Amino acid sequence: MTATSAEPTRRDFLYIATGAVGAIGAAATLVPLVAQMNPDASTIAAGAPVEIDLSPITEGQIVKVFWRSKPIFIFHRAKKDIDAARNLDWHTLPDPESDAARVKKGHDQWLVVIGICTHLGCIPLAHQGNYDGWFCPCHGSQYDSSGRIRQGPAPKNLYLPPYRFLADSKIRIGEDETSKA
Repeated sequence: MTATSAEPTRRDFLYIATGAVGAIGAAATLVPLVAQMNPDASTIAAGAPVEIDLSPITEGQIVKVFWRSKPIFIFHRAKKDIDAARNLDWHTLPDPESDAARVKKGHDQWLVVIGICTHLGCIPLAHQGNYDGWFCPCHGSQYDSSGRIRQGPAPKNLYLPPYRFLADSKIRIGEDETSKA
């Protein structure tokens, strides 16, 4: 007959110690494995909103900035550009959208669009084509001063990035009115 003791033995201690060291080793291995799955700082910064000062942009000028590695065209439209965009029957366009729907209310002079042709992703040229908007030389798509497709193979208007006005002369791209904290 074997008698069992309620006293812990040296063997019990070794089992517990080995289990504890194994658990610590497993945790130490998992921490860097999980940490490497997080994006690095440059990736996080690339998706961050950017603030643009509009005051140096003169009337009629189009500037290009980058947000999330995409070119963003900011067009300080003159009254003639706004009138040309507004006096058109937009219901007849290939991708019908009014000019008022493409700008922020009270800031009609500022058009902010993603500068990538909606046909095959080329970068259109500013103040070119028949409509004094953008012209894509690769396949002939032409956009008006509101970034709406008027002619060519592009199926959609130039896309609008999410943005909002911080002041009359400052915008934040990457954040719209609904994402205000």
